Amino acid sequence: MTTKSETLFNKAVKVLPGGVSRNTIFRKPYPFYADKGEGCYVTDIEGVTRIDFANNMASLIHGHAYPAIVEAVSEQLTKGSCFTMATEAEVNYAEFLCERVSSFDKIRFVNSGTEAVMAMLKASRAYTGKAKIAKVEGAYHGAYDYAEVSQTANPSNWGEQDKPSSIPVAVGTPAKALEDVVVIPFNDPERAINILEQHKDEIACILVDLLPHRVGLIPASNDFVKALHQWTRDNKSLLVFDEVITFRTNYSGAQQNYDVTPDLTAMGKVIGGGFPAGALAGCDKVMKVLDPTEPKVLLPHSGTFSANPITMTAGLAAMKDFDQAAVIKLNQLASYAREAITQAIADVGIKACVTGAGSMFRIHLKAQPPKNYREAYVDKKESQLITKLLDHLFDNGIMMINTCTATLSTVMTKTEIDHLVCALKDGFELIKPDMA
Repeated sequence: MTTKSETLFNKAVKVLPGGVSRNTIFRKPYPFYADKGEGCYVTDIEGVTRIDFANNMASLIHGHAYPAIVEAVSEQLTKGSCFTMATEAEVNYAEFLCERVSSFDKIRFVNSGTEAVMAMLKASRAYTGKAKIAKVEGAYHGAYDYAEVSQTANPSNWGEQDKPSSIPVAVGTPAKALEDVVVIPFNDPERAINILEQHKDEIACILVDLLPHRVGLIPASNDFVKALHQWTRDNKSLLVFDEVITFRTNYSGAQQNYDVTPDLTAMGKVIGGGFPAGALAGCDKVMKVLDPTEPKVLLPHSGTFSANPITMTAGLAAMKDFDQAAVIKLNQLASYAREAITQAIADVGIKACVTGAGSMFRIHLKAQPPKNYREAYVDKKESQLITKLLDHLFDNGIMMINTCTATLSTVMTKTEIDHLVCALKDGFELIKPDMA
């Protein structure tokens, strides 16, 4: 019998490339289609309900159809969804976020994490007058040509550790874009500084994700971040943080854990309350490049849906309820999950480990936690095993991000975690014979 999902996919392939609008949700032979979500559960159009540990790639901090957001947005919808005018909603949300994070003097709202990172890099160039950026090998920062360099590097092309290659993701990426990106190894201050020194008069900013998912979901060391910060002070560059994913890890974002203050921060995902959102925030002197009241605007910037009142209303409702107590409670639940999964790995006796921080964790089919992108790299065999494990979880009522990563929501409890651990334990048993 043909399923509803198969029927819908057969229609989709006629009007969407590959039948999807984002490759991350594609599954063979076809993706599953959501019908509704409530709390931490999603029901597909076949009527199957699963626990959602993906939370739309870490963006839903309170899960689905969170009542406070539904109520606030419903009220705003009756007033209008967007205008060619400013709104009080954006002012209120800007005040809230600037009060929440000490490094935020000013903020500019955009529509996605990719757009926020792009604006951050352009602002860095405008402020410093330099063209090049430096970024960590393997780190994902969205779809901007410069930001995505090296995120899919592999052993055949990533070059020497002392000089990682600038590898494009998309075919047709201009060679000039690759030349303007300096790639540095993660959590290796000495190597990183040696590489930066070769471009000391050219680098506008160093772009850092403090808990880079594709590098292995391992925290940046304080020594690494401090070394990069000092280098930028010495060489008239900027240190900029990508907190699109990591802003959920602490009340003031992942940067709360470090001794240095970034010049700029890009955000997205959770700050939208389930709606498309992004933001660029930072110190007043750098944010001035966006200021239309300045005699010369160094970075003219606009966006039709930037700071629309629906997103601003939803975001403010979401982040108000993600207060200090909620952050602590959720992070404790994630710690419980990491410990329980580690015990399950030991009980089954397979080569696997768990990394992560805050309300996120990632399972690696490796004996020891990786220290950088090259150690976290997933080869063909490991990829096949992860797919088998994810399929097992999916068949047993659990949705994960396709790297076997989980991001928790505040509506979860130990009940959902225990269900995940039980399913994982069975999954580990399932793949154990293939790991020899």
